[in-house]
Amino acid sequence: MKRVSFAAFGGPDVLRLDDAPEPRPGPGQIRVAVRAAGVNPVDWRIREGQFQAVRPLELPAGIGQDAAGVVDEIGEGVHGIAVGDRVFGRGTHTYAELAVLSAWARMPEGMTFEEAAGYPSVVETALRVLGESGVESGQTLLVSGASGGVGSAVLQIARDRGITVIATAGPANQDYLRSLGALPTTYGQGWVERVRRLGAVDAALDLAGAGVIRELVALTGDPDKVISIADLGAPEHGARFSGVTGDVPRALAHAADLIARGKLHIPVQRTYSLAEAAAAHADSQAGHTRGRRVIVL
Repeated sequence: MKRVSFAAFGGPDVLRLDDAPEPRPGPGQIRVAVRAAGVNPVDWRIREGQFQAVRPLELPAGIGQDAAGVVDEIGEGVHGIAVGDRVFGRGTHTYAELAVLSAWARMPEGMTFEEAAGYPSVVETALRVLGESGVESGQTLLVSGASGGVGSAVLQIARDRGITVIATAGPANQDYLRSLGALPTTYGQGWVERVRRLGAVDAALDLAGAGVIRELVALTGDPDKVISIADLGAPEHGARFSGVTGDVPRALAHAADLIARGKLHIPVQRTYSLAEAAAAHADSQAGHTRGRRVIVL
């Protein structure tokens, strides 16, 4: 089968499309014929070797963790799913023709594979950081770097929970953030004062790693109310870095429910082929994403 892999840490150019043995599902796992794979910032952070100190990776290795596809093999002990079912979920080495998933849910009716592939990690992350922030209905959350996949999910889940969101992004994404129920403003010079004019902030999320932790702490008045998923230096300012995966099956079930109720929709900004994985990573690293980037097979 064809799989994207890398044999050395580095830039997007280390990614290669090559032949690899077909993976087999172990107990509690399923294998899918991949129809689409989500592209996440964690993918290129792994490719660069940023997590080697905490999660050593033996090379060469495949890449990718989100996928949507058709079940074609079921591991021991798995019930409630059948070969031929359409699912989306999280696994390993998902930039491939076949991938093993360890958490999954049936795709909501009418959803395409490319749409579904963009949900698993972003919804899990959004639910996790919202929970860690402690923000509740009637309070105000500030989201820095809000137009990407995680931000899109955070804004919609927060709206469903009665949480007011002030969101920062580039000028081109202001209407998009407004359409998701946020109070938008641009980043750049004077952004802190623009946020203050929109209202007091009870908690803040850094989703872009743009070096704004100090300002987020000042806006909330409490470093414990600031959480980053993108700035490893956040703890230096007393804020928290959230990087440990939470309950993925619960997140997938929650995502399916929100989608079915019309409460969650994350647009696919651009699709790529397996051979274009390097371009997908380069675009993801460049930022300014609106919604999701997805590899389609």
